[in-house]
Amino acid sequence: MADFAHPICDCVLVRRRFLALCGIVSLRIPRLIGEALVMASEPTSSLLSVSLELAGNWKSSPADAVLRVLTRMREVCLAGVSLLSDRQPGKIRVDSHASGSPAIWLHPDQTNVAWIIVDIGTDDWCKLSYQFGHELGHVLCNSWNAQSQPHTPCQWLEESMVEAFSIRGLGRLAASWERNPPFAGDAAFGAAIREYRENLLKKYGGAGEQRSDAEIASWFRTSRSALEQSSLSGIEGPIIVRIVSEFERDIACVEDLGALNRWPSRSGVPLEDYLRLWERSCTEIHAHGRLPARLRSLLGVS
Repeated sequence: MADFAHPICDCVLVRRRFLALCGIVSLRIPRLIGEALVMASEPTSSLLSVSLELAGNWKSSPADAVLRVLTRMREVCLAGVSLLSDRQPGKIRVDSHASGSPAIWLHPDQTNVAWIIVDIGTDDWCKLSYQFGHELGHVLCNSWNAQSQPHTPCQWLEESMVEAFSIRGLGRLAASWERNPPFAGDAAFGAAIREYRENLLKKYGGAGEQRSDAEIASWFRTSRSALEQSSLSGIEGPIIVRIVSEFERDIACVEDLGALNRWPSRSGVPLEDYLRLWERSCTEIHAHGRLPARLRSLLGVS
């Protein structure tokens, strides 16, 4: 004779199991919600939060002092900036060399490190902040891994923008240093940073009244060929000064840098295409796109 389970018993067992499961779920839901809220409140890794480490020969500059200055410069450059890029590094390494130009080392290994090279004297905090700010600008522009080789004809524009990014940062660093110096009793050094910044602007021709939009467009028509033949030709002054002004007027223009170079050809395309690709990239990562639009208007390109 075959064995059959009693249907009513099955229903009771199912009901008990169901109620028990409901009890487990009811206990877990608040905990899961709480965990989700904690996860949502935790900051994601970004260019502002990843660790800074030192490499190379810093002469007699104390490592702790160097890190204080680098940390403060990064903070003032990126404070309030929405870091929207989907290609942010996992670490920043700042490597001091005894000679050579500041640079991003596009190291061939697959580590997620943005490797910045600087060349400064002992305790030369102005020069350190300036060089670091420029190279940090390249990292913000997604130019830090092995695939980030610079190309003409538009590398001059990225160089101009990251130079402006560093100059903007120096102004903010001077104010921060005067208000809350990283070294006790050193508030007066903020004036030295401010002077260093003003000298840079004077070098780029910004000591007097800024050029008008029409003058910028005329300068670009005259200079375009020379600009596009090298990554940095030395004649970028007018656009550097203007971009500093745009950055200081509208932080969304700084945020737009995070949308640069997210396409395979990077800067190796004509300016018209470069700006179009940049605007499309801004849309993809939800940046405002104000800076490429402003540059299109300033430089008089369609």
